[in-house]
Amino acid sequence: MKKNVAFGFLGIRLDAMGASSEKRWQMWRPTIGLCSQPDLPVHRLELLLHGSRDRRLAKRIIADIGEVSPATEVRCFEMALADPWDFEEVYTRLRDFSLGYDFDIDREDYLVHITTGTHVAQICWFLLTEAHYFPGRLVQTIPRRDKQEEKEEARNNPAGFANVIDLDLSRYDQIAQRFHHEQADAISRLKSGIATKNTAFNIMIEQIGRVAGRSRAPMLLTGPTGAGKSFLARRIFELKQERQKLKGLFVEVNCATLRGDTAMSTLFGHVKGAFTGAQNERTGLLRSANGGVLFLDEIGELGTDEQAMLLKAIEDKRFPPFGCDREVESNFQLIAGTNCDLRERIREGRFRADLYARINLWTFRLPALAERLEDIEPNLDYELARYARDYGVQVRFNVEARRRYLEFACSRETLWLGNFREFNASVTRMATLATDGRITETEVAEEIGRLRAAWNETRESPGIAEAVLGREKAGELDFFDRSQLEIVLQTCRRSRNLSDAGRILFDCSRQRKKQANDADRLRKYLLRFGLDWETAQETKK
Repeated sequence: MKKNVAFGFLGIRLDAMGASSEKRWQMWRPTIGLCSQPDLPVHRLELLLHGSRDRRLAKRIIADIGEVSPATEVRCFEMALADPWDFEEVYTRLRDFSLGYDFDIDREDYLVHITTGTHVAQICWFLLTEAHYFPGRLVQTIPRRDKQEEKEEARNNPAGFANVIDLDLSRYDQIAQRFHHEQADAISRLKSGIATKNTAFNIMIEQIGRVAGRSRAPMLLTGPTGAGKSFLARRIFELKQERQKLKGLFVEVNCATLRGDTAMSTLFGHVKGAFTGAQNERTGLLRSANGGVLFLDEIGELGTDEQAMLLKAIEDKRFPPFGCDREVESNFQLIAGTNCDLRERIREGRFRADLYARINLWTFRLPALAERLEDIEPNLDYELARYARDYGVQVRFNVEARRRYLEFACSRETLWLGNFREFNASVTRMATLATDGRITETEVAEEIGRLRAAWNETRESPGIAEAVLGREKAGELDFFDRSQLEIVLQTCRRSRNLSDAGRILFDCSRQRKKQANDADRLRKYLLRFGLDWETAQETKK
């Protein structure tokens, strides 16, 4: 069995009751009572003294513990507290004590006695135990209630009682039930009340809910354009705001719109005269997001200079505005969004590896709408409700029109290239064209025709392989070979020369070779299709 080890301050008032008088045995003394519990034996007591002035009382208490519980080992630690009511001092001393203590959780169970000591000490015990600096449970000792009918029993039981307080709140049914409801409500808020059915998406949202409530570290939302990154970022902000985790604003910017000096100025602000046209000082988005959330959508499009400044701002919470040597402060939480592969951008030298490492702690990939066909129906109801809020008109489907639209929208025929943006546009068109607030089969048939026509144009547009090889020759390739060739040609388009393209394409396998031959390997691959580097580059725009 594990041994019970208890920590607690010497109670300079309650433990001193009766002092050296024999009457002390009829009085309730918390530390003596803790060591007198038949159902909770204390094998070792780590007794903390406020200072050297407590040594005499400690000696008496240790002697009395020896009488009531001879098996209890008592060790004293002098904390040398200048002011037992100073929260910073008490917390720091107890925390340092815990860091220097040799806990053995495999052989010992730990109890933290919160009955003795100042109220400040009791609060510090609680906080440090909850944070697992002391890996145990709280214990509170209480005297027998001195009711008239219990007086005689109280005289026979001066030890009182000990209540163990378990900080694992999931063990308490009512609290656990309330937490469950709060968590379910948070998840619903993140999904804007949409009863989504996709299992992978629901698991991801649940994880985001936990992270949003516990962490201020950067979050990275990936996924195709229109998958809902901006929408989700705002929901995360609203959830943190409701839980009073944030006091600032939600600030959003699409990094693809930032170029040159304007990018630096927009993000970090500038001083007057920093560049031509800078007639007034500008605060910048990072400072506007102080205490709130900064959402940088399409962060992969950010310039390398801006990336370096952003990394400093994330790590130090300080940065200099453009054109200024003096740094300013901003404590914001970053949420970044991207539809590109940042690791590929790193290999291409277009994105900083250290910035990626900093924002990659919490990464969540939002699936495309085509991966969540089972969620189209609940999102259809959401879009109709949003149309009613935005336009003040309630629009509904008739039964057959709704069935026909959902049958088409959920089929494998659909592409949903624009994801939820395209889906929203589709519903908005039907609602706008509806007569008397009713979407009929006519509006549905017209909308299906529009979507099919748009997607057919996409299907018929030639890919890179077809543009280089010609339609007939490209059509003779297996789907696997054609897809692989498309990736190779796309890489060639983005690369400066044959060697650069080879390094990107053979990044992993080249590490296992004594001598890299990237250019030669790529040249031989292109030759299989009758292509050379110049021909592959002809597709470069």
